[in-house]
Amino acid sequence: MSTTGNRFRGRGALLFGGLGSIVGFLAFVEFTSGVLQGYYAPLLTDIARHLGVNDADVNWLEGSQLMLSALVVPALSKLGDQVGHRRVLVWSTMVTLAASTALVVAPVFWVFLVAWALQGFYVVWLPLEIALVYLRSADRPDSAVVTRRAAALLVGALETGAIAGALAAGALVGTMDIRAVLAIPAIVVGLCLVAIVLGVQETPGASAANFRIREFDLSGLAWVTSSLVLIMGALFVLRGTGVSPGHGGFWLAVVMLLAGAAALFRFVAVERAHPDPLIDVRMFTDPALWPVFATAGLFGVSVLGAQAPLSTFARTDPEVYGYGLGATGFQTSLIIGVYLISMVAGALLLPLVSRWATPRLALLFSSLAVAVGFALFLPFHESIGQAITNMVVVGLGSGALVASLPAAAAAAAPREQTGVATGLTNSVKTVGGAVASCIFGLALATTAFASAPEPATSGLATGGTAGSFSGYLTVWILCSATAVISAVVLLFVPKRAFA
Repeated sequence: MSTTGNRFRGRGALLFGGLGSIVGFLAFVEFTSGVLQGYYAPLLTDIARHLGVNDADVNWLEGSQLMLSALVVPALSKLGDQVGHRRVLVWSTMVTLAASTALVVAPVFWVFLVAWALQGFYVVWLPLEIALVYLRSADRPDSAVVTRRAAALLVGALETGAIAGALAAGALVGTMDIRAVLAIPAIVVGLCLVAIVLGVQETPGASAANFRIREFDLSGLAWVTSSLVLIMGALFVLRGTGVSPGHGGFWLAVVMLLAGAAALFRFVAVERAHPDPLIDVRMFTDPALWPVFATAGLFGVSVLGAQAPLSTFARTDPEVYGYGLGATGFQTSLIIGVYLISMVAGALLLPLVSRWATPRLALLFSSLAVAVGFALFLPFHESIGQAITNMVVVGLGSGALVASLPAAAAAAAPREQTGVATGLTNSVKTVGGAVASCIFGLALATTAFASAPEPATSGLATGGTAGSFSGYLTVWILCSATAVISAVVLLFVPKRAFA
């Protein structure tokens, strides 16, 4: 252990100078973030059984967390600029730790849902870390190089954590009680909090006294929160009542959707008038940026919204329902692990493909790879081998898009707005994934068992826990279609974004 530590400190000093130790601790923070992102995916069916809900309902977990993430990143990033990035990093980690602990003891689904959403505070860690490294190295002539090196190390740690988390969860779920399995992430987050407190120094000159509540865009935050809550609430009402106009709940959902749209329009008006808005909505009308944002939102449908359906379909027993892969938790974690590895490969291959063709064609190929991968699920979904093949194709395209879209936004934006444009790309992608998760949940719940034969046994099928096969077809079709549309939208991205 000491030899490894000395080796890292030596390499850290070479690459980052005095920042080496801090970057090392931040790498553990991102490893923890990766664990949280990869750990739960193989467990979603087990979580549904534990809470006594349908497989379709776990999509609401993903949707709620993604929606909160879209609010947390701009708000806490701006707060970090005011009061200190380490301070906000500690606060967000404390919330994540409390939420991760609550998941272990949550007695019912709605408590689990709230805790799951609050756990999403971890999404702000990476932006805070990048800002912290950049500001601490600002007095160095190579600060940009140091920040890029740190970012590469942090993202590598995140991907490593995601793969490790997925494989660990799959290995543990068959050998331990589900509550014990759910306790592991809470322990890792606790260690992460200790690492931040002991090893990360505050941004120079930062102080809580710098916070000026009058300067913070609270009105914008309130309006965008209201809009997203109303839209999510409407979809949740439809989940319980169905989409038939004959039900009173349908019209309540319509009213909530209209109110959410009105709140969104009000949010736009407030942001346009605010001197320091939470989100610079003018960027969405920039002819150079809107195609990038549109591509990011469409990409979010598949890269974020399809995670839960993939996991639950893999765990569905074909002998009981007539569809599914019948995979164990560990087999599901292997599928997810291979998918994550293919994403890393796609990100690494992007520069090579860009030189062979052009950067624009490389992204077009990436979007089409996502489209083809999900389309392959329509005829090929009966074995684990077929699923892995499909997800490798999806992963190669997704990895390239994850790596390239923020850079395209930064290049297309005015020089003084590169950071904002990059952050908005991530936020739009998150919102796209959140809305898709809710829609996929509706699709999986609406016609459950419609295409399944009579169950071979009563237990699981009688409990109505599996999603509908027609719902899974809807997921694959929508993911493929949005990827095709994103490929078309990429044709409108300005040439300078691919410089």
